Amino acid sequence: MEIVKVFGLFLLTAIAEIVGCYLPYLWLKQEGSVWLLIPAGFSLAMFAWLLTLHPNSAGRIYAAYGGIYISVAIMWLWLVDSIKPTFTDWLGVLVCLLGMAIIMIGARHT
Repeated sequence: MEIVKVFGLFLLTAIAEIVGCYLPYLWLKQEGSVWLLIPAGFSLAMFAWLLTLHPNSAGRIYAAYGGIYISVAIMWLWLVDSIKPTFTDWLGVLVCLLGMAIIMIGARHT
């Protein structure tokens, strides 16, 4: 059950980070409202707070989190930016998730 909790926390953390970075992008590159910076700041603060909830040491969490972040970023590319990921995008996600699994499973046995 701990794995499901950590995975869910990684997912929420990735979404908070991506939203926090995407909103300023909309403001700067897509002529969005400056008011987008308020929810962006909130989202990035939530991202930082969510990182503190992870049950392992920070360095390991950041390393393993990268796999989920990359996965969510590719999904964002597809669902929000309407750009269909390529085979190599999905292959890269798979490699990253494998690396994340090695880090997290290895941490349980040390």
